[in-house]
Amino acid sequence: MRNFILRRLFLGIFITFFGAMVVYTVIRSLPTSYVEAVARQRASNPLSTKTYQEWLDQLNEVYKLDVGIIPGFFGWMGNAVQGDFGESWHFGIPVTEKFSQVIWYSIIINVITFFVQIFISIPLGNLAAQKQYSKTDYAITVFALMGISLPTFFLATILKYVFSIKLGWFDLYGLTGRFHTSMTPIQQTFDIAYHMVLPIVTLTMLSIGGLMRYTRTNMLEVLNSDYIRTARAKGLSERVVINKHAFRNTMIPLVSYMSYLIPSMFGGSLITETLFQIPGIGYISYQAILRGDIPFAMFYTTFLILLTQISLIIADIMYAVVDPRVRAN
Repeated sequence: MRNFILRRLFLGIFITFFGAMVVYTVIRSLPTSYVEAVARQRASNPLSTKTYQEWLDQLNEVYKLDVGIIPGFFGWMGNAVQGDFGESWHFGIPVTEKFSQVIWYSIIINVITFFVQIFISIPLGNLAAQKQYSKTDYAITVFALMGISLPTFFLATILKYVFSIKLGWFDLYGLTGRFHTSMTPIQQTFDIAYHMVLPIVTLTMLSIGGLMRYTRTNMLEVLNSDYIRTARAKGLSERVVINKHAFRNTMIPLVSYMSYLIPSMFGGSLITETLFQIPGIGYISYQAILRGDIPFAMFYTTFLILLTQISLIIADIMYAVVDPRVRAN
């Protein structure tokens, strides 16, 4: 088991390293550039004594963009290993400081979405499996496929049109209302929670379909097993068969599947946070990427790669605990 974990950790570090290298290469190759925009602004200043090219060369030297992509990446990696991700070009403060300011909004949204998704998807998936090929099963399947198929921007736009424009129940965007600063701390908390409703509903509707279908498939496989038929032959009630025998064995692959949900939600929340202008890590990273902010964009993408690898390692270890054959592979 120890060798399996060490082997899996080494593979995770290897994938993270080359994933970060690919991202750095792509970002360095983007047509947008922070230093070009700043050089253009400074060159257009009447008091400036330098040309655009002179400012560009100076800024490229400051930000180590005058070297090749590979040397530049290893320079960034050397600092990142020591916990120094640099200063955000767009926000003007250290990347980790900006990250700590905004990450909690994303954590709150994604954690709530995660639990709501579980409480909706697993019972509906089990119900669909128990009533296979019935109207209930077809209705749940259609609902799940709609959630899987709808694009984020389309669903968010529909929800904003219905609940914000037509009904006027929620604001179109933002995390706080216009009177937020004059509210008491408790009122401010409720104000923020109120503005998070539509983003959470959007993320939940988009994510429950996959888990619902996965739950249904695993439950159907368990219900067709020999030990379930034996339990029924003993005269046990259907409720005991489902809750005590079938559902317990369904949870093993479900727990492993759910470990993949956290990184996928953090990645998907970039679009949702941008559409609702929630100042979480997704929306802030989107602004940074648009402006060619290499330090912040590199930190965000590396954060997602690491989060994904940690989730995969946890899932693999859980599989190895349940099935010893996995350790030998």
